[in-house]
Amino acid sequence: MTGLVPVLVAVLAGVAGSAVGHLVDRAAARFPWPQPATVGAVLGGRGGAAPRGLLEAATAGLFVLAALRFGPSAELPAWLWFVAAGVLLSVIDLREQLLPNRVLLPATAGAVLLLAVAAVVGDRWDDLLRAVLAGAAAFAVALLMAMAAPGLGMGDVKLAGLLGLLLGWLGWGVVLTGFLLGFLLQAVLGLALMALGRAGRRTELPFGPALAGGALAAAVLAGTWQGLL
Repeated sequence: MTGLVPVLVAVLAGVAGSAVGHLVDRAAARFPWPQPATVGAVLGGRGGAAPRGLLEAATAGLFVLAALRFGPSAELPAWLWFVAAGVLLSVIDLREQLLPNRVLLPATAGAVLLLAVAAVVGDRWDDLLRAVLAGAAAFAVALLMAMAAPGLGMGDVKLAGLLGLLLGWLGWGVVLTGFLLGFLLQAVLGLALMALGRAGRRTELPFGPALAGGALAAAVLAGTWQGLL
């Protein structure tokens, strides 16, 4: 029966991911949201930000991937939270070239809370301390880069802090790998768009999706796949 638990968790994660993807699709399509935002204003109406079913399938797949990587563990909710926030941020960034505080700040606060719960459950205070330090370090380095390179915005800086926090939970090596993969993904995307004539050398491309994708890839590749044990 124990061997069925990871499979059940993955299935439930996929169902939840599909629902989250649907909500993300509707919320992203209605951005910028009114102030103060209401549920009806953010999620009401018809139509989405992406072709029908795309974000539902993509988010479900990413939820399953996270569930297979982390298994039925106390840290899994933090990574599912990150996936949900990362998909929403990526879609908004692709559409608006903006990473809004109204998503980044709750996403970071939620990640801190969920990692703290995981630290309490698993007695992983050293991991939590490293996560906080990595988040602060990533934010500081990104801020210095933004001051030196105007193409990097404050939204990217705040996202770097969130990514450093989550990757730091897994280790300093994972932090470095995650950001290297993010920059690599951005470079590959830029070169591909230039080759297709869709972008030039001075075209500013949204950086959020590549950063989030690199972080998730590093997290998935690091350590063991608890869900397959």
